[in-house]
Amino acid sequence: MEYYAASLTQYKRIPTLEVNVGGLLLGNGHPIRLQTMTTKDTMDTEGSVAETIRCIEAGAELVRITAPSKKEAENLAAIRKGIEAQGYNVPLVADIHYTPNAAEIAAQLIQKVRVNPGNYVDKKKFETLTYTDEDYQEELDRIAKKFIPLINICKEHHTAIRIGTNHGSLSDRIMSRYGDTHNGMVESAMEFLRIARSQDFHNLVISMKSSNPQVMVHAYRLLVKTMQEEFGVIYPLHLGVTEAGDGEDGRIKSAVGIGTLLEDGLGDTVRVSLTENPEFEIPVCRDLVKRYETNPYNLTEATVPTITALPYNPFEYKRRSSFAVENIGGTQVPVVIADFSKFPKDINPESLQAIGYTYSADLDKWQIADAAADYIFTERPDLSFALPGTLKVFTWASQWQQCAHKEQTFPVFLLEEYLNATPEQKSSRINLVMVDCYNNEFPVNMDDVALLKEDETVVLCLSCEHKNAMQAIRRMCMELMDRQIHNPVVIMNDSYWATLDEHLIHFATECGALLIDGFGDGLSLGLKPHSYKTLTSEHHLEKFLNDAAFGILQATRTRISKTEYISCPSCGRTLFDLQETTAKIRAATHHLKGLKIGVMGCIVNGPGEMADADFGYVGSGVGKITLYKGQEVVKRNVDSEVAVDELIQLIKDSNAWVDQHI
Repeated sequence: MEYYAASLTQYKRIPTLEVNVGGLLLGNGHPIRLQTMTTKDTMDTEGSVAETIRCIEAGAELVRITAPSKKEAENLAAIRKGIEAQGYNVPLVADIHYTPNAAEIAAQLIQKVRVNPGNYVDKKKFETLTYTDEDYQEELDRIAKKFIPLINICKEHHTAIRIGTNHGSLSDRIMSRYGDTHNGMVESAMEFLRIARSQDFHNLVISMKSSNPQVMVHAYRLLVKTMQEEFGVIYPLHLGVTEAGDGEDGRIKSAVGIGTLLEDGLGDTVRVSLTENPEFEIPVCRDLVKRYETNPYNLTEATVPTITALPYNPFEYKRRSSFAVENIGGTQVPVVIADFSKFPKDINPESLQAIGYTYSADLDKWQIADAAADYIFTERPDLSFALPGTLKVFTWASQWQQCAHKEQTFPVFLLEEYLNATPEQKSSRINLVMVDCYNNEFPVNMDDVALLKEDETVVLCLSCEHKNAMQAIRRMCMELMDRQIHNPVVIMNDSYWATLDEHLIHFATECGALLIDGFGDGLSLGLKPHSYKTLTSEHHLEKFLNDAAFGILQATRTRISKTEYISCPSCGRTLFDLQETTAKIRAATHHLKGLKIGVMGCIVNGPGEMADADFGYVGSGVGKITLYKGQEVVKRNVDSEVAVDELIQLIKDSNAWVDQHI
């Protein structure tokens, strides 16, 4: 498709309409804008002003504030006045759910209003409804009757509107006709967009947010395709992953979703939803965006062949077909290769603790974590101890020839080197063959790569040293598909950035984008030499890279190795200390591999965003919690002081608990 193919070979912003938000211009080639959302009670004017200013000073260009009822909407005027009195003029956005009258008040007082098409008029009761076409049109007419008054107010006051679809709050009407799908998300937004266009109102921003990065990416892509085909134009896009969580996991999950779309050239404003103070979201937003604004290491663009027809569907996840080479490829989960080539000392049993292997000398046994690397790469393969049985070694082919333990060690070749090697110089089990994708100076001959397609010992390791590395590797994977080359593929990705957050964003964006598109049977992450030197001694390089690799696989849902937390970022609607509670729940349940637990501040998006969660903890009143099993309410109005213990008991009663082994 045209919009998508345009960004396949190099980064290129997709043109969108220009929108004015209180003098801040979005879309149409303007810089990608950074935003966040306050957490204070909107009726706490002084607290909201102070928090908003902290966000602005951190770099926020828009700040969103919840307005759950008329009184909060009215108080936005006082908050705006307080902010402007201190010399700040950043536009404010009112966050509206369920209350059209609050939206109409807010639209007269601040610069932008966000409405959720899932609950602006419709209500959600998790009911399956049946509509004739006539009945369905009547519902659309009812929505128009409620939405047009807001449009007219926004026209009069030059207020922008964000039509903000959330996967977790699709209406029963949409769910009944389209199911719990990204198609339903797109249609939910398009209904409101068509109404706005019928009134010649175009000061609009659209979003398709989900806590599942796969769903989120596919929804945005489909939305762009739908707008382009139906209207011939694309409205600016607000990008975000809802309920991303906190810490490394929250940053990785956000970067997988947002970064994949930014690599596609989509996105005009971004918000990272972390369960942390809102001002901490802005540096992460900046790390996501600055990749497309600066080129500090003067990386060149790889010359990548254009493509007219995609050999895969960008609107659904389907893993590229590959045959299995031992535990790599086929239907097996992607492997992780830990790079020990920069390890300063001889590798010993204690060294492997960083990648998930803990040795007990007293018991002479290994304890293997769920997030344990499958292979290590080292230039010194003859180790002085016996490896755990699940761990194997890669080393350069020349060193492999001299290796004493070939049963657990396998060679790594350059492409030309492998083609010229004799059978005796190759492993009969696994050979890792390096392919530098679209290297301008030393281009790869694809006819040579095709010679490997019948070799069931070859795993291709794809890398690229250029600025458009992700696009180059993606294009190479498509070339493999076109040529029916089914060898497994390991993605090799190095970061040239400096800080830990920058590295996480880089890895999650580039590797996440490839995994979301179904490319990759393994990951190997590394740092460029100058980047390695910027890490302080307190940071264990191998552990950081191993955790990042497993975090990316978890976020893309391609390999589950730990508990997943669907945790909202908090806002003025939150009725308990979300950060403290999330930390308590994580501390008690982090060992429950594969379990998904939702921790939600309120019921607006909680039950919906937890649609695929196993258990949920949702604020339902001041100091009161409702506990869910799936979408079923199990206990209501639980005192927050005992609610975490009640959640743990619910998990145990459901036979989903396992004791933690220390």
